[in-house]
Amino acid sequence: MTQSEIQKNFQHMNTMQRKAVFATEGPLLILAGAGSGKTTVLVNRIAYILQSQLCKPWQILAITFTNKAAGELKERICNAVPEGGADIWAATFHSTCARILRLYGDRIGYTSHFTVYGTDDQKKLIKDILKQLHIDEKILPAKTILSEISKAKDKMQTPEEMLKEANFDSRKASIAKAYELYQSKLKTADAMDFDDMLCNTVLLFEKCPEVLEYYQNQFKYIMVDEYQDTNKVQYRFVSMLAEKYGNICVVGDDDQSIYKFRGATIENILSFENTFKGAQIIRLEQNYRSTQNILNAANEVISNNTMRKGKTLWTENSEGDKIEVHTSETERDEASFIAKTILDGVANGRKFSDYAVLYRMNAQSNAVEQALSRSGIPHRVIGGHRFYDREEIRDMVAYLQVINNPHDDVRLSRIINVPKRSIGATTVSHAAEIASGLGESIYTVIKDADSYPQLSRAASKLKAFVNLIDGLIEAEQSGDYSLAELYNLVIEHTNYENYLKTEKDNPDVRIENIEELSSNIIKFEEDYDDEASQIGRASCRETV
Repeated sequence: MTQSEIQKNFQHMNTMQRKAVFATEGPLLILAGAGSGKTTVLVNRIAYILQSQLCKPWQILAITFTNKAAGELKERICNAVPEGGADIWAATFHSTCARILRLYGDRIGYTSHFTVYGTDDQKKLIKDILKQLHIDEKILPAKTILSEISKAKDKMQTPEEMLKEANFDSRKASIAKAYELYQSKLKTADAMDFDDMLCNTVLLFEKCPEVLEYYQNQFKYIMVDEYQDTNKVQYRFVSMLAEKYGNICVVGDDDQSIYKFRGATIENILSFENTFKGAQIIRLEQNYRSTQNILNAANEVISNNTMRKGKTLWTENSEGDKIEVHTSETERDEASFIAKTILDGVANGRKFSDYAVLYRMNAQSNAVEQALSRSGIPHRVIGGHRFYDREEIRDMVAYLQVINNPHDDVRLSRIINVPKRSIGATTVSHAAEIASGLGESIYTVIKDADSYPQLSRAASKLKAFVNLIDGLIEAEQSGDYSLAELYNLVIEHTNYENYLKTEKDNPDVRIENIEELSSNIIKFEEDYDDEASQIGRASCRETV
């Protein structure tokens, strides 16, 4: 089949898409706007390379950011190229590096069976290191240290370099020492974290040029998706691989960079043609997803970005409805407006499934969820938990329920060691067995923990918990505190916010959620007069 005949297979694509597909040689930056068919371009570009017999399937490396994206890309390639498509390397950065390190990790001191530490493993290791270094976790939480270590690895910064940079900053110096010990213990355990997989592959290439040469020879064509979200070490990895043939194609959109907090640097895409001399730039600006009115609005907003390559999205779709903006005085008014809009639309022939509600923070879903529930609108939360199913909300509600009824064994078991009070599961199990035998509640048993040999070792900790709950019960029964004030007492006396900061991922989001629950309680009390509020306090603890 001649080249012109092969190219006829791609006539269904638009002019710029075809241009990107056929530009196989040398560095290429594809600036792909939202909805412009970038995955279609990647798949067809690979198909064109194979149909043109420019290389063998295993000489193509296509890197994506998620396993799901890699799986979808591989599936589409196999459908487009039934023979050989399965032999293409289509994977995430991490899985690509893991595959290399399993074969050659011994060159830098690891076995082929090295362990990959996940978040829980990392936390446990750092907590042990903090004890070893006599660092108070309340002053320097494990999560903070791990975050700083990850940032350092994104920049390929060693513990020694971090310590030197710390200068007279004692906090940063402590993190650098923890980082150094962390890396030492990982190496001793024949283990890596996810950041190490990238850093160690680059290190392997630097220390063993013959390994780098092997993969440079193998990968004649390299493609990277979502290039705007790459960090320094990812950039270094693909740059080293592309040095021989120079056939590196990156697809990205400088207007969609969202991972700066993870170390992504927009500079990788902005300086592409300076880094890779002779690079072509192709802009995919035709949008297949939206109406022109939506694109006009998006273009107006995006044009205010200061660091961008510049492009203007357009479409052959209809102009579409105009965008409407509604301003509400409160979040409850906003939620009511959303519910009414949906109900009106359904009454006029639409379906509930025609509507989606987007919100910026998890805590904002609460008011909308309540309004939808009150209006009988079926809904589900995608990409997160319903507000009252979130761990921190269930903890707080459980505290209020136990204050209202300390003999609620289920709720009490949930919060007896939250935050941690060194009351282990075995102790709670012993208390539950005793309570069952006596026909009493767990709370009744632990109030008299000294009387039971199985509980004697934990008696002081159990008594401290009982004193906390008794104090909160006394505050409630005094009548001096509103429900909202009682809730704040729970947060204060349990030191729950500090627990979130030191023990949990995304503590800021979780704190926003417990603050939103506080707002909920205040609104509940405002909705009732004093008499109704007294009647409703107990039920509020069940339903707020």
